[in-house]
Amino acid sequence: MSGGGIRPLHSFTDEARKTLKNRQLRANLGFATNTICDKRQRAVDELEDWESLRGDAAAIKDEALANLAENLVKLEASVEAAGGKVYWARDAKEAVELVAKISLAHGASEVIKVKSITSDEIELNSSLAGYGISAIETDLAELICQLAEDAPSHILVPAIHKNRTEIRELFERTLGVTLESNEPRVLAEAARLYLRHKFLTTSVAVSGANFAVAETGTVAIVESEGNGRMCLTLPKVLITMMGIEKVLPQWQDVATFLKVLPRSSTAERMNPYTSMWTGIHRGDGPEEFHLILLDNGRTHVLADQTGRQTLRCIRCSACLNVCPVYQRVGGHAYGSVYPGPIGAILTPQLLGMEHEQANTLPFASTLCGACYEVCPVKINIPEVLAYLRGKTDKELSESVVMKTIAHAMLMPRLFSIGLRASRLGKSVASGLGLLRGWADSRELPDIPEQSFRDWWRNRG
Repeated sequence: MSGGGIRPLHSFTDEARKTLKNRQLRANLGFATNTICDKRQRAVDELEDWESLRGDAAAIKDEALANLAENLVKLEASVEAAGGKVYWARDAKEAVELVAKISLAHGASEVIKVKSITSDEIELNSSLAGYGISAIETDLAELICQLAEDAPSHILVPAIHKNRTEIRELFERTLGVTLESNEPRVLAEAARLYLRHKFLTTSVAVSGANFAVAETGTVAIVESEGNGRMCLTLPKVLITMMGIEKVLPQWQDVATFLKVLPRSSTAERMNPYTSMWTGIHRGDGPEEFHLILLDNGRTHVLADQTGRQTLRCIRCSACLNVCPVYQRVGGHAYGSVYPGPIGAILTPQLLGMEHEQANTLPFASTLCGACYEVCPVKINIPEVLAYLRGKTDKELSESVVMKTIAHAMLMPRLFSIGLRASRLGKSVASGLGLLRGWADSRELPDIPEQSFRDWWRNRG
């Protein structure tokens, strides 16, 4: 089960061909991403020191990753000193077992969830069902996907592929309500009424974490709807699952990310709800706090000098919104809970480039560089994409061919012989299907019947 929901079940190329045919999907994505990009740019332009902030955020993350072991041990000590409990999970299986064990120890057959892409990564909801525990999503977009039995297609806006009419029909079908319109306030009210009972009656909540501070043991979540605040305060037991790369060394580091994250994700100066908690406080909030630190392939990424910058990611989704590939094929084509440019470099590294489907993801890009330009922590995604492409068998075989051609071009006689042979070789290779795959996205130029050298030799 290691790898969980990050394991693609199909190649990007095959699935993209299908989603490209869905005109409604492309219309929904185009409208939503263009709107978000326009708003984000206006929010960013308000800050004269935006580029400086990006550099600061990248430096903080790099320092945290360079001293990750030390920071995690310090975080564990700080959390436990504040009354919390800390667990270490090597993979998805261990993380799920921990959540199930804690929930069952409190007699919970149901848990409420704050939106958490990390829990999606380990397929927590479906795995808990095997223990007889129902997981209820409380984020509006996540709830939409859950009711539709659909997978999220965006990091920040999981239901970006659905329009309001589709959501209204879904709510009427699954919640047993009749809605007067598909206006946002009407849809939000239907979800609010459904969830309010869950907030007040469920004893265990599961959350992710945007950041955790090693110095103080403080965990932070930023969100826009208030559902997170309800989950973090009302239940008796709070279980937080956090990827180990989310740790920050010092309390003051949080300030930088509270400036860059809202602008990059929701195009807001500051997010509506910022929840921070440190351990437990009797009579205020949960009576128990459990923090699960998840590896699930992250130490493998950390060990790679070029790829480790991927772990700076703060899941803002800005790279998805500007990506011309994502805008046209949608998140489902990536086959992973991490779609778009960041998913194209994170998923293959978490699973390993030998994974048959995951190693197609680095090719899901035009290498235009738009993702790097908007990344608030300056992840050079095109650089990592090119690096990962070089590690695939496909790219390696092409490299051998190109090196052979280069060698031949340095030897005039050999090049001349090769050119004559290539006229026959092209037709034979095409007939045998040897160029299939390479020629699917490239047009092999026609080889002239007479070379320049032949023409020059025969011109008199």
